[in-house]
Amino acid sequence: INAFIKTVLRYTPDDSLGEGGILGHVSAYYGCVEAQGRGTLHCHMLIWLHGALNPNQIKDKVKSDLDIDFQNRMINFLNDTISSNIVPDPDTALAVQSSVYHPCSVRGLNPVNATSDFDCSRQKDMHHLTKCCQTHKHTFTCYKYWKGPPEPRVCRFDLDQLKINMHTFFDPDTGELHLRKLDGLVNDYNETISECVRCNTDIKFIGSGPFAKAVMYYVTDYITKTQLKAHVAYAALEVALRRLEPLLDPSDNVTITAKRLLQRCSYAMINQQELSAQQVMSYLMDFGDHYTSHSYNNLYWTSFEFHVNFQSPSPECYLSQNGTEVKEGSQQNNISADQHLTDYNNSFDDSEVSFTISADKQMKKMASQVEDYIYRSD
Repeated sequence: INAFIKTVLRYTPDDSLGEGGILGHVSAYYGCVEAQGRGTLHCHMLIWLHGALNPNQIKDKVKSDLDIDFQNRMINFLNDTISSNIVPDPDTALAVQSSVYHPCSVRGLNPVNATSDFDCSRQKDMHHLTKCCQTHKHTFTCYKYWKGPPEPRVCRFDLDQLKINMHTFFDPDTGELHLRKLDGLVNDYNETISECVRCNTDIKFIGSGPFAKAVMYYVTDYITKTQLKAHVAYAALEVALRRLEPLLDPSDNVTITAKRLLQRCSYAMINQQELSAQQVMSYLMDFGDHYTSHSYNNLYWTSFEFHVNFQSPSPECYLSQNGTEVKEGSQQNNISADQHLTDYNNSFDDSEVSFTISADKQMKKMASQVEDYIYRSD
């Protein structure tokens, strides 16, 4: 990953590689490493570019300013950066390493001392690579969230052979960007990145408000997802307690007993986690689970969530006791929401307020991250 960031993205903190990378001048990046169900490690990365406009600014330039030159330059950039089809086969008789072996298991062609047919051989290699790594095939996982008829059966990855768009364009009425899609079953990719990493990639341009919100929801949902499911954790704790209860010494100090019980329960929960060989190797080699260009402070999300919920309650977001969604305006929904707000107000009123003694012997309220965020100036 570090080689990819430095060589392909061409990012350095001091901007010593000022000519930019394959996507342009990168100002920041943040990548999270995760393992799939079968153990394969992969990285989700957000990349910020110098001079990039946010979705609202793009829409304003398209709708209000009617900047045709800006539209053409952005469309050319996106078409040059993002590909959405299998690279054509230049010659069926031509053979390269990826024609014999799996494209992911061989290196790309070496441009040093290239022969006259290098360009054709390179296109042949990219044909095999994109066909093998970027083509989507529907499986049962595509429809695991499908609730059945009459709901339409739609792939959750939003890939369909009928979803084809031959040209990238801006909608003049809404200002929304519609990217080119030449093959509905091909994940969007960047040719240079794919040729370097030689594996499945998926590249998206965040150029519209709804898509930006979707990405933020996806990222938030992703980083708060735990590897150990709740029902598995509770089952592991129950088994651990049953096994450890006869072994506890009643003569021991209560604190020591509690610590020992907690430690053994945590071991039981860890024992239920599935770790692949790749994950274990990554931990042992201290490769890390994220890559970032900047440092960040920890955000204690619960206090912010309580504050937002207290200032602007959303009863429609609550669920009934049996876990099913309740229709808006129903009596059960109102009871559930009112009870939640009552419980929250009680906990808010009864919550402890921490004070500290300053150097001049004055009692002061301790700092709050929520209040600091609200009242601190830019």
